[in-house]
Amino acid sequence: MGWRRPRPPGPWRPGNRVSLLENGEEFFPRAFAAIAAAQREVIIETFILFEDAVGRDLQRTLIRAANRGVRVDLTYDGYGSPAFSPEFLSELIAAGVRVHAFDPHPGLLGVRVNVFRRLHRKLLIVDGERAFIGGINYSIDHLVETDPTHKQDYAVEVEGPVVADIHSFARSALGGDGTGERWTHPPASVERAHAGDAQVLFELRDNRRRRTSIEREYRRAIREAKHEITIANAYFFPGWGFLRELRRAARRGVKVTLLVAAESDSPIAHPATRTLYRHLLRARVDIVEYCERQFHGKVAVIDGRWSTIGSSNLDPLSLALNLEANIFVRDAGFASQLTARLAALRQRECHAIDVAQLGERTWWSRITRPLLFHVLRRFPRWAGLLPGHTPQLVRVTAPADGT
Repeated sequence: MGWRRPRPPGPWRPGNRVSLLENGEEFFPRAFAAIAAAQREVIIETFILFEDAVGRDLQRTLIRAANRGVRVDLTYDGYGSPAFSPEFLSELIAAGVRVHAFDPHPGLLGVRVNVFRRLHRKLLIVDGERAFIGGINYSIDHLVETDPTHKQDYAVEVEGPVVADIHSFARSALGGDGTGERWTHPPASVERAHAGDAQVLFELRDNRRRRTSIEREYRRAIREAKHEITIANAYFFPGWGFLRELRRAARRGVKVTLLVAAESDSPIAHPATRTLYRHLLRARVDIVEYCERQFHGKVAVIDGRWSTIGSSNLDPLSLALNLEANIFVRDAGFASQLTARLAALRQRECHAIDVAQLGERTWWSRITRPLLFHVLRRFPRWAGLLPGHTPQLVRVTAPADGT
């Protein structure tokens, strides 16, 4: 495939209100209340939907909405949400909920060979007027108060003109293969009423025209940074171009802080991130590891004005394979709130990394670490060569085990 000119960035919409939601304790009550108040339409996309206490609460809330005449579309990823009981789905479908599965079926000889192109977005749009976006799935492991070992994560509730973009995209994704490839930003004439002071850009990453859209917005903001950059990301392993932007920012005097997970549910994720530590520390990038529980956030703040939050990690899967969605926010108030939350997290539950903690580099590590970096960075390209199929959005009409 030849080189393609990057798609120009979408419009920044003024006049939005953006509310930060930390963990399931803040996210689930607001999201479920919005669904309960829906009058016309509810659209949900999620990577993970588990049939646990949170998943059953969502099911009941959606069924009640459908029973009062609200059109409800629920889309889950077939890899992230691998199994439901027949009753769980049949009750949704019987109530009139339109259930969709993204790439639900195992592939070659019953083995899923196309595991790397996932619907990783987390979106909820209610009546085309209110949207939720972030990194939180519908599962009990986002409730920290229930279990202190559960995931630390973030989402936002959005009102205002940018919701027209999110709603328009979500509708178009339901009409095709789930990517929303035919989607374009709606014209200004369909923008929603002024709701606040935040400028917001809704941006996607797919495997067609928007392959680098989210990474491009990150790198543009990093290049323009004057004072401070804070990136807090669960899976941090970007390419050399992204790392070069961070190092250049630190060397020109910008205070750059990287908050990453000390432990991960992926056996390769944390070792991969640690291969970057020396490279970044030598450029005066501050690195802190979050130690209290699993960190699942995907957020950043730059110069107390620019912020992002969404589903995209900064690793090969999110930057080169998965379907992702982030919003980018220009608003000092929201940036201040997110900065304060991250600062409190850092003070209570993180420890700083320095070169002395990394120990002496052995001849073996000098060979294997660069090799590991290049293998992992090229992994998305190699994964694309595996036998497989183009993921499709499938309407679920009859429940079955293993869907």
